[in-house]
Amino acid sequence: MENHIHPGEVNRIRELPENNKIVATHTDSPNVLIWNVETQYRREPVKGAKASRPDLVLIGHQDNADFALAMSQTEHFVLSGGKDKLVVLWSIHDHISSLALNCGPMRSTDNRTVRARGIFQGHRETVEDVQFCPSSAQEFCSVGDDCCLILWDARTGSAPVVKVEKAHEADLHCVDWNANDANLILTGSADNSICIYDRRKLSSGGVRSPVQIFQGHSDAVLCVQWCPSKTSVFASGAEDGNLNIWDYEKVGNAGTRPSNCPPGLFFQHAGHRGRVVEFHWNASDPWTMMSLSGEKTGRGGTLQIWRVMDMLYRPEEDVLAELNELKSHVRICSS
Repeated sequence: MENHIHPGEVNRIRELPENNKIVATHTDSPNVLIWNVETQYRREPVKGAKASRPDLVLIGHQDNADFALAMSQTEHFVLSGGKDKLVVLWSIHDHISSLALNCGPMRSTDNRTVRARGIFQGHRETVEDVQFCPSSAQEFCSVGDDCCLILWDARTGSAPVVKVEKAHEADLHCVDWNANDANLILTGSADNSICIYDRRKLSSGGVRSPVQIFQGHSDAVLCVQWCPSKTSVFASGAEDGNLNIWDYEKVGNAGTRPSNCPPGLFFQHAGHRGRVVEFHWNASDPWTMMSLSGEKTGRGGTLQIWRVMDMLYRPEEDVLAELNELKSHVRICSS
């Protein structure tokens, strides 16, 4: 394993879907940095340099861009949001071939900058998260501290397509677009709730118009993500230290959950001691997850890899049949 010395703290990292060796990082600056982590360690460092040098520097923000970062599933596009209230789009398509081959000595001329393909204005406060539509690199969404959810289309210009003015009662921290149903968008907020929006039912100026609201966290929701293998399932991480897994198809089915369980919630991972700041589903084994927390003491964080017990998500009839079969192997001894 090789270490790369990042110029500043790493606030967020995203990988190129078709090549996970090429990643984008957000740091405490206006720039987005692109790295080929496979070839970086073979490079000869610049004499006296205190940090590794990125392969590309994406410029376009006017102020620090700390967290909002995404890479498209369909094209070599990168999306970012920042404190300047802007959403910025880049194409790195013309640089992919050289990124994959660039492993020679680091020279002063190697550090290439890429200008924005589009700059989009519509938020009134910091943009906290951005996400591409899974089927189009031209369509994307953003959320921010102005409580707004905005949908954009680069083909129609730099103005919002739809702007939901009050998507939550407080700052929006996170957003995700459903890869299995491109009409469904998930948001998480400092009001402790998660919302599902249907883009077919959105209109500009709309106030709190989600198709469903989920209440189960006792503190601000920091991250949300749809399950890659099941359309109706998603997870959320929060300041309360819990990572909840939900299924919107279970909402209203009170017969299958305890009376004190929030509608739609079917699993809660409570193994972290601090706020859950990031998590990811395993695409190859979707019920295995990685989650990261920041400790309350400020002494760093904890990375956990864990798996949901299969009896919780398998069809109920299969689970009951297995339990019935196991009964024959259990002997109860009475005194």
